[in-house]
Amino acid sequence: MNNEQLKNLAEHAGDYMKYETPRVITWCSGCGNFGIVNALKRAFVQLGIGRKDCLLCFDVGCCGNGADKIEAYTIHGLHGRVLSLAAGAKIGNPRLNVVAVGGDGGTFSEGVNHLVHSVRNNYPFLFILHNNENYGLTTGQPSSLTRKGAKMLAAPHGVAVEPINAAQFVLSLNPSFVARGYSGNVDEMADIFVEALQHKGFAFVEILQACPTYNKLTPNEWYATRVKNVSTLAGYDRSDIWQARKLCEDMDKEIYTGVLYLDKEKRDFLSVQVGREGYKTGVVDEVKGYGVEGLY
Repeated sequence: MNNEQLKNLAEHAGDYMKYETPRVITWCSGCGNFGIVNALKRAFVQLGIGRKDCLLCFDVGCCGNGADKIEAYTIHGLHGRVLSLAAGAKIGNPRLNVVAVGGDGGTFSEGVNHLVHSVRNNYPFLFILHNNENYGLTTGQPSSLTRKGAKMLAAPHGVAVEPINAAQFVLSLNPSFVARGYSGNVDEMADIFVEALQHKGFAFVEILQACPTYNKLTPNEWYATRVKNVSTLAGYDRSDIWQARKLCEDMDKEIYTGVLYLDKEKRDFLSVQVGREGYKTGVVDEVKGYGVEGLY
């Protein structure tokens, strides 16, 4: 975080506190969810997004329990279905800043079809993927992103198959925005969220997140010694999708974070709808009220 951003946060500390809630935090000590939520609050404050200007859609899981940890309009959806929920909300009311939050389990198993079409349709909202490489809320089952060899309560002999590389998967679908952060670096995540919230399309942000209780293979110390921001690479071109795909291959030694790929020219779903050229209203403005008195 630079001096200007620090000054901005200091000046708007009261705005930040508006997002605080009195509810009891139930995440495990050391969980990356704390940092992710704080980074998102910072991003809202930096962009001047008020609580009534945003809708946060949460999937089921440890990350989904964040639905009551931030004072804003929030909705807790069905497992694996948060992207379709968020897409409907954004299409209905384009003025809302919509954020969807989901875990690696729901997103890359029962919800992977929704991810594919969210990228394909370039729905204009931010999606934060909490990737702790397991189903944490149900006590440590491996997900599609769990590393080969990882031993968990539901896989005592270790995972036998190779994991999906989330960023590479999305980059293969011709996206418009792909970024990766680490839950132990709140400043970096806040910067990524600020840019993602301003993107005119589907902003996919994967957060590499340690799970201190159920995933012992990749603790915070493991990530802290391996993550590097793409800003350290001389001449990195984030408009080059093939460079991004190559960079994402290594998930063991040098794991790069930051905005990995950005296409500012790709039009979002709302702007390409035939028959709605020139419309300034959203569906929420156009739905009329109908009396039902005569129906009963």
